[in-house]
Amino acid sequence: LIANTDTQGSIVVWNKSFEVTRLKELARDFPVYADQLYAIIERVVDLMVPFRSGWYRLPAFKDSYSIKAILPVMVPSLSYSKLDIQEGGMASMIYSELKNQILPIQKNQRQQLLDYCKLDTFAMIKIFQKLKKV
Repeated sequence: LIANTDTQGSIVVWNKSFEVTRLKELARDFPVYADQLYAIIERVVDLMVPFRSGWYRLPAFKDSYSIKAILPVMVPSLSYSKLDIQEGGMASMIYSELKNQILPIQKNQRQQLLDYCKLDTFAMIKIFQKLKKV
């Protein structure tokens, strides 16, 4: 994470409190990296804020500010439906059990997690681009 994160600029996430908590857990578990992780935390920006705050609302969001509710409305061409992992709770559960799996299953599940995270990231990019046009 640290090696792939520049030292300047915003780090955009969806649900800052969740992501910052995970970063703080990493800092706790790996104190040698704590300073670098806290430097990342200082730069985290929450893309969910315009939706949660009601600054940008559409009836199709159905009063939800989940990325799963926002994405199909703002970027209908993107969907989690074809992924093996389709929501964060499942991703967290699979990740927590990854170390206990036999290697072939572990490799497959790791790829599923990467695919899920890739779509989450791409979804944020596309949602941000749509917001910039508004």
